[in-house]
Amino acid sequence: MREHDRLFIGGQWTIPAGTGTIDVVSPHTEEVVGRVPDGTPADMDAAVAAARAAFDHGPWPRMTPAERAEVLGRLSAIYAERQQAMADLVTEQMGSPILFSIFGQAALPQMVLQYYADLAATFTWDDERPGMLGPVTVTREPVGVVAAIYPWNVPQFTLMLKLAPALIAGCTVVAKPSPEAPLDAYLLAEWIQEAGLPPGVVNFVPAGRETGAYLVEHPGVDKVAFTGSTAAGREIGAACGRLLRPATLELGGKSAAIICQDADLDVTIEGLKMASLMNNGQACAAQTRILAPRSRYDEVADALAAMVSGLTVGDPADYGTEIGPMAARRQQERVENYIRIGQDEGAKLLTGGLTRPHDQGWYVAPTVFADVSNSMRIAREEIFGPVLVLIPYNDEDDAITIANDSDYGLGGSVWTGDVDHGVDLARRVRTGSCGVNLYVLDPNTPFGGYKNSGLGRELGPEGLNPYLEYKAIPRPTPA
Repeated sequence: MREHDRLFIGGQWTIPAGTGTIDVVSPHTEEVVGRVPDGTPADMDAAVAAARAAFDHGPWPRMTPAERAEVLGRLSAIYAERQQAMADLVTEQMGSPILFSIFGQAALPQMVLQYYADLAATFTWDDERPGMLGPVTVTREPVGVVAAIYPWNVPQFTLMLKLAPALIAGCTVVAKPSPEAPLDAYLLAEWIQEAGLPPGVVNFVPAGRETGAYLVEHPGVDKVAFTGSTAAGREIGAACGRLLRPATLELGGKSAAIICQDADLDVTIEGLKMASLMNNGQACAAQTRILAPRSRYDEVADALAAMVSGLTVGDPADYGTEIGPMAARRQQERVENYIRIGQDEGAKLLTGGLTRPHDQGWYVAPTVFADVSNSMRIAREEIFGPVLVLIPYNDEDDAITIANDSDYGLGGSVWTGDVDHGVDLARRVRTGSCGVNLYVLDPNTPFGGYKNSGLGRELGPEGLNPYLEYKAIPRPTPA
C-alpha cells in the first residue's frame, strides 16, 4: 500500500486544502494499492501561485539553456538509474505488461528527458536577421506557467512530452496526473527534488476532471498542454480559445495499418503485435484498423486471428504476459460494449469476444473482427482496448481512401516488401505519423495528429516551440 498524504507544491510536500482522497486500485487484483489526496481548486491556486512566483521571480527562466540542461541532465541520470522502479510502479497502478512498462513507461520517458536536455546545445535560441531599417534580433523566451494535464495509459511518457520541453524552455509547470494513475508522479517528484530543480518549477496536484477544468481556466496559467480524449480536448480547446490561451492537444486516434499485396505476412503480423496491441490496446496511436487486400484477405484473417488468440493474457507483473487488464472497470465495460456493438453490426468475430479470460481483474479477451465495413462504429470510434477490425480493400487507391476516411489522423503504418513504395504510400495517408514496416515514436521527430486527433506537435524540436514566445528586437543600422 503506497499512501501519500501531501502534495508537491513549491518544492515542498504540503498539506492539501481538502480532506478528500483518491484510491488507486490494481486492475489485476481489484485491491487498493495506493492512496493520494484529491486536489481541490484551493490546491491548484497554491500550485499556480508557486509556479507563478518561480517564473516571475525565480532563477529558472533567467538561467541559460545550458544551465537548465545541466539540471535536467542530473534528473535524467537519476531517472536512468531507477527505471525499473518506475516501470514496476506504473504496471502496479494501471496494468501495463511489465515488458512494455520497462520500455514505454520508463525508458522512453527518460529518453525524451535526455533528448531535450541535449537539444539545448544545438537549438537556435537567438538569431540575427536583416530588416528593412537595420538588423533584427529574434529571440525565444519561455511562454510562462504551463498547465500539463495527462492521462493514465502512459502517464510518464505523456507527462514528459510536456514537462521536458517546458523545462528546457525555462517555463514552470503545474502538472495534474490522472486519478487512475497518480502514484508515479510522487516518485518523479522525489527525483526532481534530488536533482535540485528550484522550488515551484514543477508542482503536482492529482485531481479529477472538475479541478482540472479549474486549472485550465486559471488566470495564472499561460499555456495548457493536454493529452486525453477528443471530447475533453474539445472542451479544453474551447476554453483556451475563449481565453486566447495557447494549447497543445494530443487526442484520440483510429489508426490504419495497410497491408500491401507484397507484404511479408510473418513479419507484418509480428510487427502488428506491438503496433496494434501495445499497452493492452490502450494507446491513442494503436493500429486498430487492419486493411488487407481482398486477394490475401483470408490469409491475413487467419494469421491475425492466430496471433491474437495466442497472446498470453494475465498478471501484468509477469514477464511472460503480453496482454494485461484494462486500467479501470469502466474501461473493461466500455471495451466489452464495443464488442457487443461489433456483433450487432454484423461483423464476424474471429477470436475473442465477451468471455473474460480471468474471473478477477478488469480483463478483456483480445478480439479480432473480420468482414468489417469502414462505416461501422467499431471502425470509426476509438475503442481503447485489445480489439482489432479487419477491413478489405480493392487496390492501393482504395486502401488510401479507407485509411483517410476517418475523423482521426494520428498514426498509421504501411507493410510492404518495397520500402520506397511504402514511403510513397505513407505520404498519402493523412496522419501525423505513418511508419513503414513498423510503428515507433522517436524523440527526435514530431508527434501529433490531423483532424480530431488534436492540435500542435510534441517531440522533436517542433515539440519545444509551443513553450516559447518569439520576440523581434529591431534596431537601426549602425552609422
